Formats: sequence, structure tokens, C-alpha cells
Amino acid sequence: MGRSPDRAKAIAGAAGLFRAVVTDVDGTLTDSCRRLDPRAIAAVRRLEANGVPVILATGNVLPISLALHRFLGLSGPIVAENGGVLYRHDGDREVVEHLADPRVARSAFRAVLRAGVPARKLFTDRWRETEVAIEPTVSVAAVRRALGNRKVAVESTGYAIHLMEAGAGKLPALRRALLPLGLRPSDCVVLGDGDNDVGMLRAAGFGVSFPSGSPRARAAARYVTRADFSEGFVEGLKAGHLLG
Repeated sequence: MGRSPDRAKAIAGAAGLFRAVVTDVDGTLTDSCRRLDPRAIAAVRRLEANGVPVILATGNVLPISLALHRFLGLSGPIVAENGGVLYRHDGDREVVEHLADPRVARSAFRAVLRAGVPARKLFTDRWRETEVAIEPTVSVAAVRRALGNRKVAVESTGYAIHLMEAGAGKLPALRRALLPLGLRPSDCVVLGDGDNDVGMLRAAGFGVSFPSGSPRARAAARYVTRADFSEGFVEGLKAGHLLG
């Protein structure tokens, strides 16, 4: 499990000033009903005003992520579709990179159905370009059993089960997103609550998870907040000495 808040604050203080924030969206910037919290909005806008870029790393599709990015006034890149899609600016040009082969995920989903698993795609899957996201009405274990030895990643966000090409994910996409900024994950505070955030949390300079986070996410984090959801988001930024 993550270190205690008091111990984690000492670690964060010793680590110095982090240069970017990477955050999941659902359950992190939102409340328990997935509604954006004004406190989280104020926090990310304050970070941006202080020259700290905020990077969204989410399982959401790019249209949703980009709208949120613009409404919040963020400057960092976007890791969408659980790491399958990367959005960034190259000067005045907007660039979208696809980092996973969608044929792998689509073939895997068909195999899950053939195995008799009653899986249903998310409504937003109509906009998904590199993966397949399944309603969490079936278990991750059942999906993995149906896929056997197929080379496909199966990850849970708590809100969906994601199928994508093996080797893809949030951490590889984040590393690619940070390169033009001259940064590494160790330069960042990372906040996340799902199994799909574990790689980023472990690689972060300061990884933050929440009481509602998955057991694996909490174990990977250096700091587990006392407060939950968006209130915990603000607490985590304070523990990382990015907010007073």
C-alpha cells in the first residue's frame, strides 16, 4: 500500500519542485458521480497560471478529452484511449498520433464474444480509434480467460475494461508525450486510481492515488490521500508541494 500521508509529504518535500502534473479524469478530477468538481478546476487552472503544464491521461476518447482540455485551459498534451491516442501541439499545428493497432483490439473483442462472454462495448466506442472498451458488467478474469494466450492487453479503469495491443498503455504514451517538453515521468506528479494507472504511478516522481483507487493503484502510489476523488486530487497536489 502507498506510504502514509506524513511520510509521503517528507518525500515530496525532499524531491524538490516537480515540473508537470499528469492526471486521470474519472474519479480524479471528478466526484463519485463523475461530475467535474469546481475545486479541481480551480486547482488545474492555478497550476497552468504558475507555468506547470497539466497533462490528461485518460481512458476517454479524444473528442471528450479534447473538449475537457480546452474548457479547463490546459497546455499539456493529451494521452487518450488508455494510451492508444496522443494529442499534442507542434508549434501552431495540432498533431494526433495513434500508438496502437485497432485491429488487435477488435479481433480480441470478437474472440470474447465467441467464447460466450456477454460483453458490451461502451457507448463512446463509436469514437474509439485504437482500442475497444467494454462495459464493466463482465469480469476482467472472464475476459482474460476468453482471450487465452492472445497478445492483447486487458486493463480495468473501474469504469470500463480496455482491450488493446500488447505493449501499448498510458505509460509508453506518456513517455512519448513528455519528450518534446524535455521531461520524464520522474519529473511529474501523477494522479490516478485505476489498474491502468499503475505503470505511470510507479514511474512518477510522486505518484498519488485515492481511497477509492484499486488495490494495485494504491500500492503503486507514493502517497494515498485521506480525502477521495477530486478533493483528494487537491490534497495530492498539496502533498507534492505544487499547491499551497
